[in-house]
Amino acid sequence: MTPSADLAVQRACEQVRAAQAEPRRQPNVRAWFDADSNTVTYRVRDPASKAAAIIDSVLDFDPAAGRTDTRLAQAVMESVRAEDLQVVWQLETHAHADHLSAAPYLKQQLGGQIGIGLHITEVQSTFARVFNAEPEFATDGRQFDRLFDDGETFRLGGLDVTVLHVPGHTPACLAYVIGDAVFVGDTLFMPDYGTARCDFPGGDAARLFRSIRRLLQLPDATRVFLCHDYKAAGREDFAWETTIGEQRMHNIHVHQGVSEADFVAMRQARDRQLSMPRLILPAVQVNMRAGHLPPAEDNGVRYLKLPLNQF
Repeated sequence: MTPSADLAVQRACEQVRAAQAEPRRQPNVRAWFDADSNTVTYRVRDPASKAAAIIDSVLDFDPAAGRTDTRLAQAVMESVRAEDLQVVWQLETHAHADHLSAAPYLKQQLGGQIGIGLHITEVQSTFARVFNAEPEFATDGRQFDRLFDDGETFRLGGLDVTVLHVPGHTPACLAYVIGDAVFVGDTLFMPDYGTARCDFPGGDAARLFRSIRRLLQLPDATRVFLCHDYKAAGREDFAWETTIGEQRMHNIHVHQGVSEADFVAMRQARDRQLSMPRLILPAVQVNMRAGHLPPAEDNGVRYLKLPLNQF
């Protein structure tokens, strides 16, 4: 871990402790679970103002018909309007491989800057080659409104937000520490389910282990909000909220005492047994463009490509 990374985690810890001592610094969080992709979309509100952020939004997609829909996004939108909130951020924890982002649609309807990690440029460069993207496709992240670096801070109304770079699942993964809560994307799942896969291009199990160790330095009572839940065997209900203390003590993959070598061996063996996500090919093509669909071709129709024998 670099000195700057140490400072970033220290700043995040101080932020969480300050928020835990003052309810006005604790965000109000509402979640929508998309059963089709097992993804959770969050609306995060500053309790002292009308400011809100939407994190990891989902655009409904029927791959058999090639048709998009905005059912889940509209539910989020209705809740924002019902409470007369001002959306200032549309945040992505990473370029998702399991669902299409609804960020552009929600930005058009509600406003808010689309933000993602600075290292999205690595993801764009990799997948621009995989999909043989059009020559005009830029790989410098310009499709997004804001590219966040590790340790960067910004505001959500009166709430402090600290950004932590947590690569491993992808090179560009971020966690957003907002008040006393952290939105960890795909780094962690519920303690009974473990951690994210690392076998996509740019993934690295050792980097994921170190990223998770950074997150586990946050105070025990830090609220942890997950991007997915696949409901571990024996559990009746889907769940997406836990705490840092619960993760540290009970996560089946990275609980206290697990070594990096053991984690890497487990993660690599497990990843070899996993099939590819159902929507990875359409999802990455869209999400590397900040949720925008590919440009229309000369007949006015937009197309998603299906590269053969690439994965």
